[in-house]
Amino acid sequence: MSILSRLRRDDEIDADRLSDRVDAIGRFIRVVDGHLPEQRLIAAHTVVERAGARLALSRDHTVVALAGATGSGKSSLFNALARLDLSPVGVRRPTTGMAHACVWGNLQGANRLLDWVGVLPRHRFIRESALDGDDERALRGLVLLDLPDFDSVERSHRLEVDRLLGLVDLVVWVVDPQKYADRVVHTRYLQEFRNHKDVTVVVLNQIDRLPPDEVERVLTDLRKLLDEDQLDGVPLVATTALRQSAITDLRGMLEQTVAERQASLRRLAGDVDTVVDQLSDVVGPAVAEDEIDRSTVRELTDALAVAAGVPAVAEATEHAYRHRAAQATGWPVVRGWRRLRPDPLRRLHLPEGPVEPGEPVGATSVPDPNAAQRAAVGLALRTVADRASAPLPDLWSTALNTAARSRLRDVPDALDRAVASTNLRMDETPAWWRVVGGLQWLVTLAAVGGLLWLAAGYAVRVLGLPELDYPMVGVVPLPTVLLVGGLLAGVLIGFLVRPLIRHAARRARRRAENRLRAAVTEVAREHIVAPVRTVLHAYAEAREALTSAGS
Repeated sequence: MSILSRLRRDDEIDADRLSDRVDAIGRFIRVVDGHLPEQRLIAAHTVVERAGARLALSRDHTVVALAGATGSGKSSLFNALARLDLSPVGVRRPTTGMAHACVWGNLQGANRLLDWVGVLPRHRFIRESALDGDDERALRGLVLLDLPDFDSVERSHRLEVDRLLGLVDLVVWVVDPQKYADRVVHTRYLQEFRNHKDVTVVVLNQIDRLPPDEVERVLTDLRKLLDEDQLDGVPLVATTALRQSAITDLRGMLEQTVAERQASLRRLAGDVDTVVDQLSDVVGPAVAEDEIDRSTVRELTDALAVAAGVPAVAEATEHAYRHRAAQATGWPVVRGWRRLRPDPLRRLHLPEGPVEPGEPVGATSVPDPNAAQRAAVGLALRTVADRASAPLPDLWSTALNTAARSRLRDVPDALDRAVASTNLRMDETPAWWRVVGGLQWLVTLAAVGGLLWLAAGYAVRVLGLPELDYPMVGVVPLPTVLLVGGLLAGVLIGFLVRPLIRHAARRARRRAENRLRAAVTEVAREHIVAPVRTVLHAYAEAREALTSAGS
């Protein structure tokens, strides 16, 4: 298979689709910001910035870099391709310290691109004067770079190579017969371009130093090494800068690359593929944003309710109901004594009835949670985060745990406000209280009336007046019946309503507990569940964005 046929691609890269993929990575970065470690997003940030800049620059120019080690002859090859002595040539030391560029065509049109790449103006050359000849016309639009040596003893040279390799459209790796198997070349550089096969060419240079029968053997060995680097199918060219005929295949490859105007798009597509591969462990299966099930929320509510003092308030509600019911339905003679006893609910400084939205509420006197209750809340928070993160990659567990605890400082005050603003419906007076209370007043008045009647009869006798003639009920005078009957009826009514009061008090307790738990559940959803669901929503958006970037 010829070099030119290997470079032909049936699947052209659509610039609009590539732009959409880059936008998808940008969207991924935005939705995971603050949820994932920044170091995992460095490559994604770099691709978005570079791709945006490159797509905005000239599509009529193709930037090709010659990269190689010291003594590989890449500068000589650069001069041979340009047919000018542009780049300094050396053998034993790194001569090329700064990148040199040769532009075929109008230099003015490539200046912005070279500014972005970072080639100094004094290192820019042009081949426009030779464009009238057919030999150079096919390369119009080529920007050829001669990079510093990537094995240079100068660290700045190596850094410059690494920077430029991330910007150019196509890389021509120049190796020589002596160091073509160098591990540094393959492990640090060539293997890193396995997602950029479409924009990678390997050149075995200086074949003039090999016997003719050794060239094919070295090429075969080099091809084997490239296959091991997962660069199978990458064009492999044998050249020497001493003969123009020996660089014909390489020039033909460059001419085809320039004519296709696809190298920059393929390079960026490879960059996107690399980032998507690197982030593949960040997303996993699709999950619903309301992945937190009811049982988990219920367990969380249980822990928060105990910490908020809901059991104590519910118990106080039951005692307060009994206290108020006994006061409303009890014997009027002892009601004043009951008023001296403190109301259990008022001792907690809880409102009697509904609180209007926005109405300020004071702090309650509900006891603060103890250490065991606080530990139970912490365990419940961890359970929420763990269950939410169970189907997700491990990388999200930290974000979910952080989200679950993000508003923990606000929870105590929110719980206190929730308890204080809950309508316990203790400001309502049941109708049966009024009925029983009326009966108590009736029998009490009867007893008082009988007592006054008897007292009047006694007074008449003391004054020596004619005795009063009491109506009789059987053999018992009516005033006595009224007095004794009223007293006994009051006591009897009190005993009869006690079971009813206990039953109604338990109902009031359950009603208060349900209302308080509902208020606590809202706090749990707003301060704990909602932040966790925000992270789950970010995960779903990140997964969709990364899927779009990879397709």
